[in-house]
Amino acid sequence: MFEKVLIANRGEIALRIQRACREMGIKTVAVYSEADAEAKYVRLADEAVCIGPAPSAKSYLHVPSIIAAAEVTDAEAIHPGYGFLSENADFAERVENSGFVFIGPRPETIRLMGDKVSAKDAMKAAGVPCVPGSDGALGEDMDEWKRMARDIGYPIIIKAAGGGGGRGMRVVHTEAALIQSVQMTQNEAGSAFGNPTVYMEKYLGNPRHIEIQILSDEHGNAVHLGERDCSMQRRHQKVLEEAPAPGLETKLRNKIGERCAEACRQIGYRGAGTFEFLYEDGEFFFIEMNTRVQVEHPVTEYITGVDIVQETIRIAAGLPLSIKQKDVHFKGHAIECRINAEDPKKFVPSPGRITLYHAPGGPGVRVDSHVYQNYYVPPHYDSMIGKLITYGATRQQAIARMRIALSEMIVEGIKTNIPLHQDLLVDQAFLDGGLSIHYLEQKLGLNKH
Repeated sequence: MFEKVLIANRGEIALRIQRACREMGIKTVAVYSEADAEAKYVRLADEAVCIGPAPSAKSYLHVPSIIAAAEVTDAEAIHPGYGFLSENADFAERVENSGFVFIGPRPETIRLMGDKVSAKDAMKAAGVPCVPGSDGALGEDMDEWKRMARDIGYPIIIKAAGGGGGRGMRVVHTEAALIQSVQMTQNEAGSAFGNPTVYMEKYLGNPRHIEIQILSDEHGNAVHLGERDCSMQRRHQKVLEEAPAPGLETKLRNKIGERCAEACRQIGYRGAGTFEFLYEDGEFFFIEMNTRVQVEHPVTEYITGVDIVQETIRIAAGLPLSIKQKDVHFKGHAIECRINAEDPKKFVPSPGRITLYHAPGGPGVRVDSHVYQNYYVPPHYDSMIGKLITYGATRQQAIARMRIALSEMIVEGIKTNIPLHQDLLVDQAFLDGGLSIHYLEQKLGLNKH
C-alpha cells in the first residue's frame, strides 16, 4: 500500500479522498491555489503545497506544478478526484512517466472512452446496448436513408457530426418528412459548422438518466454496484441523485450491471468508472463512460456499504478488489442533494464569506463539505459547496430525512440552492418517482419541451 498520496483537487472531493487515506493509514499531500489557502483539507493534510494563483489554468490544471509538488513531498501516487485533470489522458501519462502511480484508469483507456465514437464501438463489441442509429455518416443514397429509418423506427433524429450544444439537430416523425429533413440539416451543418456530415439515431423523447457504477482491477475482476438515477438535471448539470432508481426491476439491474462489468473485463479497465445510459420504455441506451469517481458516489456507498474511494486506492496499488459480485447486496435507499453557492431562482453563482454555518445531523445523514463558518467561497471555481446525503430503509424514509436535514442546514452570508431542493422534495411528481431528464427544467419554466 502507498505511504503517501498527493490529492490533485480541491473542495469537498479533496477532503473526501483525504479522509479515505487517513482511515487507511496513508499520509496525504494537499495542493492548493492561493484562493484556497484557508481550506479545511489544506489544514488537515500531512503536507500542503501551494501550486499557483487562483485561476485553475495556473494552479489545478497546471500539470508541471502538480508533478513538482509530488516530487518535493516524495508522494508515491496522485489521486485526481473528479473534474479538473481527472479524465485527461495526457495528465495520467505524465504522472506515470514521472514515476508516480495515477489513481485511475490507464491513459489509453481514458482516451478510448473519451472519444464518443470509439467508446460506442467498444461498448457494442462488449454487448452493452447503444442508441440504435446509422453506423457513421449518412451517404448519398436516399433509399438507404429510408430503409435505415424504418429499421431504427420513428421518431428518429438527424444530427450534425460537428454540432453541439443542442444545435444541428432535427427530429423526424414520418418517412414523408425524412428526405427534406436530412437535406436541411446537411445544409445547416455545412454553413454553421463547416461540415455537412450528418448521422441518424433513434430519438428518445422522454428518457431517464440512469448510470451504473463499476469497480475493476488489474487481475480481471470487475463488479457493478448497481445504478443511480440522475434525471433531475438543469442545463445538463445534475441537481439531485438517488440510488436505487425508482421502479427499476432487480432482474434488469443485474443484467445491465453484468454487461458493464463484462465490458470492463474486455477493455482491461482499472479503477472506478460509471456507464451513463438513457433509459426509456424498459430499455437502456449507452451514451458515455466517466473514467473517474463521480460526484454522486456517496448514494451508492450508502446502499452497498462499499467505500468506492478506498477501493480506487487499493486497485491503483495493484491489489485485487476486496469484494466479489456475490458480496454486493443492495439495501435501503439514498438521496444526494448538491448544495451550490448560487441564487435558487436565477442560478447566478453567489461567492462570498459564509457568516453562519450549521451542518444537519441525525440518523442516516451524511454531509460531504469542505466549508465552515467564516469560510470564503472563492469565485474562481465550480459553485458546489457540499453534498447532503440521506439514507433510509425505504425511499420515503430517505426523502423524509432529507426534508429534515435541509430544514436544519444553515448557510448564511451567501445564497444557496437549498430552497430549490426543498421545493423538489415536496413535488408530487418527484415523490412518485421515475421522472425524465426534462422534468426539472419544465418545472422551472426553462424548457418548453
